[in-house]
Amino acid sequence: MTSAGSVGGRERLRLFCALRIPDAALDALERWQSANLGAGRAVPRGHLHVTLAFLGSRPAAELGPIAGALREAAAEAGEIGFAAVRYRETRSVGMVVLDDATGEGTRLAARLFDALEGLGVYEREQRPWLPHVTVLRFRSRPRLDPPVPDLGRFRPSDAAVYMSALRPTGAQYEVLESVPLGG
Repeated sequence: MTSAGSVGGRERLRLFCALRIPDAALDALERWQSANLGAGRAVPRGHLHVTLAFLGSRPAAELGPIAGALREAAAEAGEIGFAAVRYRETRSVGMVVLDDATGEGTRLAARLFDALEGLGVYEREQRPWLPHVTVLRFRSRPRLDPPVPDLGRFRPSDAAVYMSALRPTGAQYEVLESVPLGG
């Protein structure tokens, strides 16, 4: 992990904010992927997360304020508890949709959206935030119908600002700054 201060100010970074998943839930997701997702490219363990906000290409100088917005939003977070409820496919990804039992994940996302919009670095999507973990990428939709993975109820370990670098082999993610949840 690098600090926000070590990234130059002129370059552009492809950024997103996300909740990181604890090891026990990652172990369960990996086992489930191996047993149920034969089509497409399974998302590797190091890339499994719950996206809060995708910011796209931003000037590196904005990293500090973006990390600050995430830090402030995460500091107010109460107990977040997720559980897997269904598998869903879009035209290019398969995901495990999560139940946000306490609503705290949704409230954290809303606080972050407000802060990022205030910075002028984000435009909120029209649809409501859907907590999920992208587990599969594909070119042609496989129309899978796997059982829901048994992740139990899990609490994210922390939140992070990630950089996504596009490579011929797929995106590579790097945590630029992580912040604790709940102060």
